[in-house]
Amino acid sequence: YVFISPAERRDGDKDFDSPLLKGGNRLVVRAGSDVVLPCSFSTKNNIEPIRFVWRKNGRQEVFLYDAGNHYNNGRQGQDEQFKGRVSHFPDELINGNASIIIRNTRQSDSGNYTCDFLHIHQRFHIELLVGVSPRPITTLHERSDGVLLQCEVLGASPKPVVEWWDSDGNILPAHQPTITERGGNKYDVILNATVTKSGDYRCVSTQKEIYSQIYTETYAPGPGEFYLNIFLLTVS
Repeated sequence: YVFISPAERRDGDKDFDSPLLKGGNRLVVRAGSDVVLPCSFSTKNNIEPIRFVWRKNGRQEVFLYDAGNHYNNGRQGQDEQFKGRVSHFPDELINGNASIIIRNTRQSDSGNYTCDFLHIHQRFHIELLVGVSPRPITTLHERSDGVLLQCEVLGASPKPVVEWWDSDGNILPAHQPTITERGGNKYDVILNATVTKSGDYRCVSTQKEIYSQIYTETYAPGPGEFYLNIFLLTVS
């Protein structure tokens, strides 16, 4: 039999400074957030009358500014992936700031970005890693030797470490996880663990590269306590 826990299911997140700049030239963010890619002169010279261009992986045109003419006021040539999502800071050009903001980031935005000032042949580099952190899905299966806890994390990027924890935060012994790689560097992970005691248990998905930890907590009944129930999951 497959059962859904009759008790309240609780979900949680643990986010770290996001976006996070690592090593001076790497930004780490979660998909759906906005991110600023920094690029500016230390001398703070006025760059309003000059030309600069942002590219991804050396090919895709992300944003181009040319003495007031740019992709958001009629200029053609921007890559379709970035249309309507990228803008600069017009009031900061006078201070030498050519930074851009990418809104509603996608996992496909991950890559290496360059900011080129064409008139002086100066280039800035930054790597962007956009992670996807889906919430774990938990189900319970009644077995003769106890209760099988099943956890599915679907479409995560980068690959997460998935664990079952008890209510004291101890990691439970678990079966070998089933890991399937999708296209686009996304992963499906299924992890099972068998318990013999009733209580609250958490399926925890951790992605250190994007400083993300997310969990779903569920209640496992003891022997003889199983019954079918449907619960409402309230999304906060």
